[in-house]
Amino acid sequence: MVPEPRSSAAAQVLVASNRGPVSYSVGEDGELSAKRGGGGLVSGLSAIGDEADALWVCAALGEGDREAVRRGVAEPGVRMLDVDAGAGEGVHAAAYNGIANSVLWFVHHMLYQTPLEPVFGPEFRAQWAAYEQYNRAFAEALAAEAAPGAAVLVQDYHLTLVPGMLRELRDDLRIGHFSHTPWAPADYFRMLPDDVAEQVLRGMLGADRLGFLTGRWADNFTECCVRLLGGTSGTRIGVHGLGADADFLRERSRRDDVEERLRALREQIGEGRKTIVRVDRTELSKNIVRGLHAYRQLLVDRPEWRERVVHVAFAYPSRQDLAVYRDYTAEVSRVAAAINSEFGTEGWTPVVLHVEDDFARSLAAYRLADVALVNPIRDGMNLVAKEVPVVSDEGCALVLSREAGAYEELAEDAIAVNPYDISATAVALHSALGMAPEERAERTKRLAAAATALPPTQWFLDQLHALTGGPS
Repeated sequence: MVPEPRSSAAAQVLVASNRGPVSYSVGEDGELSAKRGGGGLVSGLSAIGDEADALWVCAALGEGDREAVRRGVAEPGVRMLDVDAGAGEGVHAAAYNGIANSVLWFVHHMLYQTPLEPVFGPEFRAQWAAYEQYNRAFAEALAAEAAPGAAVLVQDYHLTLVPGMLRELRDDLRIGHFSHTPWAPADYFRMLPDDVAEQVLRGMLGADRLGFLTGRWADNFTECCVRLLGGTSGTRIGVHGLGADADFLRERSRRDDVEERLRALREQIGEGRKTIVRVDRTELSKNIVRGLHAYRQLLVDRPEWRERVVHVAFAYPSRQDLAVYRDYTAEVSRVAAAINSEFGTEGWTPVVLHVEDDFARSLAAYRLADVALVNPIRDGMNLVAKEVPVVSDEGCALVLSREAGAYEELAEDAIAVNPYDISATAVALHSALGMAPEERAERTKRLAAAATALPPTQWFLDQLHALTGGPS
């Protein structure tokens, strides 16, 4: 039975994502406190104004979130779903870690060691059933909250089935879906069981319009549909390359806490040395370990850089509830320590590694970078590549993987690398370090202009208007 929208439903614009704009924590006194996040979706929803009656539907991710749902606490414009309470204990974990992060993420980033993985057996099928339940919980909540003819913008690989499920429940809605990751080539995507691969594609094609970060990812999706389904069934496909928020970054990077961390980093680095900066989560696709090996190769091949350069590497732990990510994080620390042991001197630490997340310190590193190393195996976009040129004090040479989505927009003024080739990456680092200041400054200006061409607010509004036929 197709549900009618609730009588109180008034939302004209809805966003659906696993993580929402607010998170809750429970204090020692039992009181709930809310912390609001940022980003393009938050900025975009703010930009459309209160009169649009916008609603964000998201999952309760921690105990504080789940307690807020139990108590009926809600921030204005947010509906948080405790999926486990509605669908059964452990559903969210199985859907999020078991499928979204351990299967779909691995497929789209082409991360599998195929002689051993993946293995699609009974455990996978149980997790896939949880993923279906998780997506259905979102579809039912959106169907209940949306006003007639409302616009619904579904986000990312966590919710690939929602458009099709929602279309069955509410055919009056205008439904969009945006993929923040790459999309796998057809031959790699077909690694999924045939019925699951088809289910993902048909779920996505339930949308009126699909958005991707680059033309390459959009083309891959289209090819998957042609190969597996015979076509895209009339669903419109668009490309929206998310840009950096220049105004926010420039203002935030000049605050006192950033200045304080800038002084501390300069003291760690030492007077007169150049810096190679990277800022990443310890996500497998970010290729941090090969980046460290490439830096070591630079010191081997070009000994003139010893004691003259420091690799400032911020590797913030990610998804530590998964063993493969814990192992990878440990390997990052091990390789950094080995480089320092092999080459370090009393007055020079070749690698300055930080693993505690600190946004102000990241901005400080952006400002002092002579070279930014962004070498992912595969990345939907990679905003670090766009953010560093925006806030760099003296100009920054960008060494950029050709497998990053940002490469499509920044290639002309970056130094391109094959992310698997540490010898070539070492050569690129040498070229970047030796770049004349005037050339580096000019490249940085052009990189910053390209990086901010579609800031987060406009990126969101462009998708909304493309879906609804609003202003272009």
